[in-house]
Amino acid sequence: MLDVRDVRIVDERAARAQLRGQIAALEGRLSDAVVSAFPHGGVHSAVLAPGGPRVLTLGELERIRDGLADRLAQARAVLEERGERQEASRVLLERMLLEPGRYKFVRVANRDLGEGGCGVWHVRPRLGLIGMLMGWWQVKLSSGCPLAS
Repeated sequence: MLDVRDVRIVDERAARAQLRGQIAALEGRLSDAVVSAFPHGGVHSAVLAPGGPRVLTLGELERIRDGLADRLAQARAVLEERGERQEASRVLLERMLLEPGRYKFVRVANRDLGEGGCGVWHVRPRLGLIGMLMGWWQVKLSSGCPLAS
């Protein structure tokens, strides 16, 4: 005959297993978000866990799962905002390349495009002052990082 305590232990085991599975899935998604944000950073992945090695209660497991879900939502929001900014910068660069005369002296850095390096795209007059007076504009990419002093 089954005792009430046996049923409760079985139910608690199933709940623990399900919560651990949810926590593992959320940790995997959060680590994917951190890797996607590299090297620009801005995604916080730390979740405070109750101190010391011990068996966590169901409530503590739920709090950890909820904390991970909150961090994942924040990370996704950061990545989405960054993606929108980078896309806007790419569109601006495309427009600069098509019609440089409309975007005089506008600069777009490689980091704004989500690319590495220190390069900057800059609309400048061709041949300096003469080019400015004649309306000869061009888009130039800087050579890169300044020399270390």
